[in-house]
Amino acid sequence: MARARQEEKTAMQVIWSGTISFSLVAIPVQLVKAVETGRVSFRMLHVKDYSPLARRMFCPEEEKIVSPDEIIRGYETGPDRYVLITDEELESVTPERSRTIEIAEFIDMREVDLIYYDHPYYLVPSKGGEKAYRLLAEVMRRTNRAGLAKFVLGEREYLVAVYSTEGVLALITLHYSEEILPDEGISPGETKVSAEEKGSIEKNIRKMMADFDPERYADRRRKKILDILRKKAKERAPVEAPPVGEEEVEGPADLVAALKESMRKVKDKR
Repeated sequence: MARARQEEKTAMQVIWSGTISFSLVAIPVQLVKAVETGRVSFRMLHVKDYSPLARRMFCPEEEKIVSPDEIIRGYETGPDRYVLITDEELESVTPERSRTIEIAEFIDMREVDLIYYDHPYYLVPSKGGEKAYRLLAEVMRRTNRAGLAKFVLGEREYLVAVYSTEGVLALITLHYSEEILPDEGISPGETKVSAEEKGSIEKNIRKMMADFDPERYADRRRKKILDILRKKAKERAPVEAPPVGEEEVEGPADLVAALKESMRKVKDKR
């Protein structure tokens, strides 16, 4: 039931379309969300008139708002020291977007430390690929194998693992090894532990063993916040922000608008 609700929820949120490929096999699939963050988000409003506040790039040296055409990226190498880089230079090293998740090798998923796990997605079969999709999902489930691949989404090339879960193919992005911070200095090192102490801990662990059931746990703070919001919405009508005239907006000054404008330019170039 939970899986059915999730598939219904993610059905229209297609992030990518392409194929899974290995050897002579090519299966058309679509990438969709597997998780939806439970965080409750809020907009910052002006207390006087409830207008949504916009983030703007502010230059403290000149004490003024800076327009997008006056902004350049800088990589910080030290206090107040930057190496400048242009959009053109970044675009020159941006990989082409993948149309294929080409599996390079199959691995035992049990060998992948959980610290490498990043973000999960579902892979949904496209028309014509249902039979091959079901077959691959079943074989991967029985063998507990996962397909390791490189995959470009947006401007970044990800290391990903394709695996089977309850008859559905899923994809999880993995951290590269250089992203994992060393654990040196975390372990307390060799300490003398008596057999009695060790046995006591093992006994307590065995006593607390249970099957994993995530539905037994919930984000209580999120639930309480939503309860407050529902109650307030019933007691008092939501406030409304005043309309903003076209003449008050001078280009994409706020961060969100600047990003949208940047994405539009990239799409135009394609």
